[in-house]
Amino acid sequence: MTPAGTALPGPDGLLRCPWGLATEDYTAYHDTEWGRPVHGDDALFERLCLEAFQSGLSWLTILRRREGFRAAFAGFRIAEVARFTEADRERLLADPGIIRNRAKIDAVIANARIAAEWGPGELDALVWSHAPDPAGRPVPRTTAEVPAITPESTALSKALKKRGFRFTGPTTAYALMQACGLVDDHLADCCARTRRPAP
Repeated sequence: MTPAGTALPGPDGLLRCPWGLATEDYTAYHDTEWGRPVHGDDALFERLCLEAFQSGLSWLTILRRREGFRAAFAGFRIAEVARFTEADRERLLADPGIIRNRAKIDAVIANARIAAEWGPGELDALVWSHAPDPAGRPVPRTTAEVPAITPESTALSKALKKRGFRFTGPTTAYALMQACGLVDDHLADCCARTRRPAP
């Protein structure tokens, strides 16, 4: 009997984190994106926005609307989103391709205006400065060993909020860290960890 929360075999026989087998969308995201390093201000801004939209919802809901989000928010290019007007805001509130949450839409625009004032690479540097030392993190063997927040995600949340960012709580910050490879929370036996090429 397989212990609860451990890596499970998929249709191809490869072991994966259990959530990565829930749907084909999750499998593709798990295998090719989640936990792999993401750099670049716009790329990290996109992930931060999507994680904020996910708050209170299933990640699958966001994943299946990701192209809609990208189209609606100018590819999450910070400089362009920062120039959004009231007309853009009303357009977003009427867009069925995204999650039409007024507070979250306002947060994306407000956060873009803040980030647009920073120098190139500043958002990237801020986010990655909170990556923990991998040597100090035990590799999780079960999903029960994967935290929801950490001291580093709490510190990242505080750093973003201090600069005026919204919808960047410690849980959202940790989800960002997981998604963008600041931490590797693939389970010990997961193929995404065991088959990953050496850097």
